[in-house]
Amino acid sequence: MPNIVAIWGGAGTFNVLYWIKRNLNYNISAIISVADNGGTTGAIRDKYGILPPGDMRRAIAALAKNTDMVRKLFEYSFKWEEWVIGSNKIGNILLTALVDICGGDFEKAIKTMEEMFDVRGRVIPVTLENVHLGVRFADGTEVIGEKNIDISDTNPGERTHNIDQDIVDAWLVGEEWNLNPNAKEALLNADYIIIGPGDLYTSIVPNLLSKGMRETLGKSTAKIIYICNAMTKRGETTNMEVIDFVNTIEKFIDPGMLDYVIVNNGHIDEDIVIKYKAEENKKPLKIKDYSLFDGKWYKVIEWDMVNDDDIVRHDPMKLAKVLEDIVAGWIK
Repeated sequence: MPNIVAIWGGAGTFNVLYWIKRNLNYNISAIISVADNGGTTGAIRDKYGILPPGDMRRAIAALAKNTDMVRKLFEYSFKWEEWVIGSNKIGNILLTALVDICGGDFEKAIKTMEEMFDVRGRVIPVTLENVHLGVRFADGTEVIGEKNIDISDTNPGERTHNIDQDIVDAWLVGEEWNLNPNAKEALLNADYIIIGPGDLYTSIVPNLLSKGMRETLGKSTAKIIYICNAMTKRGETTNMEVIDFVNTIEKFIDPGMLDYVIVNNGHIDEDIVIKYKAEENKKPLKIKDYSLFDGKWYKVIEWDMVNDDDIVRHDPMKLAKVLEDIVAGWIK
């Protein structure tokens, strides 16, 4: 039975885990970033001093037996309340309560939650230490904290940088940020490691920055698969192309480790492209210059992976199909 380990964070976590859990021939582990400090997750993190629960909540919901109901429960909040707990999502509140019940043991709380909601697989924090993300933008501006990085017109925050440029470097801030031993064990026992999709710098890269991650991936015998995003993100990857995404991943795990790069080539309606450009300054990510991939050691797989509605995101069923074909050996 293949061991599948996913390295993620953000909404992309849900889309992939939700469908691949249905293949009962896989053992599944999800390694999740703990650098999030924005929104309701950040409010709980600040008030109660625990690791951010948001992405853990999403992963647990995706792997739960009754995903639809668990997701509705976890995403529910009493919006008329203004204090931290009242306005927060139920999933975050439950995990926070379990951390307290479990004597401050975050991993024990996650395991308890997995048992409560009949989760198929494991959800593993990439590190158990309190860390924040730092980034440098193309003009040299440095920003600390995901909530300060993830600034847009819809989330104006305390804007201290030009959001129409790309991030060019990233690091973690904290006393320590060692790779969680359970994450290391999962990676060393993996047959396939999946990186992405998700916001490149604010969801994926923080995982790769944990001390020991690079070395562990180098020792792993697993096939490593990178799933490129379907769209750029303003204020993070605004002007980047597919090759830039791949090069960024390789910057933090070392060249030569990737075995497959999956890129969407499905049709996106022109009206939707125009709308995204006008409202969010985002563009679809598709390969434009194939010569940039000449001589690469990884296999590039172009696949129709997006849904057909007016929001461009990876379709869980389509994404699971290409991953299953790789694992089954149909794609070499």
